[in-house]
Amino acid sequence: MFDIDGTLAPIAPQPSDARVPEPTRQLLIEVARRYGVVACVSGRRASEARAMVSIGTISYIGAHGAELLRAGWTEAVLDPELEGWRRRIHEFGREADTQELRRQRVRLEDKGAIIAFHWRGAPDEEAARAVIDAIAARAEAAGLRTHWGRKVLEVRPPVRIDKGAGISSFLEGEDVDVAMYVGDDTTDLDAFHTLVALVDEGRLSRAIRVGVRSDESPEEIISEADVVVDGTRGVVSLLRMLVSD
Repeated sequence: MFDIDGTLAPIAPQPSDARVPEPTRQLLIEVARRYGVVACVSGRRASEARAMVSIGTISYIGAHGAELLRAGWTEAVLDPELEGWRRRIHEFGREADTQELRRQRVRLEDKGAIIAFHWRGAPDEEAARAVIDAIAARAEAAGLRTHWGRKVLEVRPPVRIDKGAGISSFLEGEDVDVAMYVGDDTTDLDAFHTLVALVDEGRLSRAIRVGVRSDESPEEIISEADVVVDGTRGVVSLLRMLVSD
């Protein structure tokens, strides 16, 4: 299981500009041929993640675990517990989309039951962050949850949404004994922790946590990983190792 941004795809100034390099994609296709279960796990919508990776024979866990798009499915399925929150989250996003937000060049991203506010690349990132801090305070006062990433704030429903919960649910329907997760950001720590829990519960015999090191990766990703690779180039080397004879 692979995170996408910062793992398979280099971080781009704008998330919409991020791409999975073709050599990486071809290696992932070969991994999918050789291994029983392969999935990409992303903060992006599951459909967006699949469009970005462009491999239909693997599964996609999107919106930090809130959506599942299994290999061969035509549409993603949203966690039923989150369906009722979608409208309220969208309403909050519309109210937060002010002229000041636009002046600061903060970009909104619709993730279904999550709304994200990106300030990477804003002309004045410090001023944009001040606006984002005010949005976070309003969200928490409204009973919603906030989650911080690399130059992004996500406003979420007050229920569990994380990559760990997503991969736990995903693996319930799979005949898997050993699982590996590769990630580079704070949100990937939830996946790390869940893999350890699945081993403790006996659902897995072994889990391998691969941390992707970069200038922006949190120290916990490195300290908690079983294996550490350097950047997306290190992930390419890992993929080559997975398909080597």
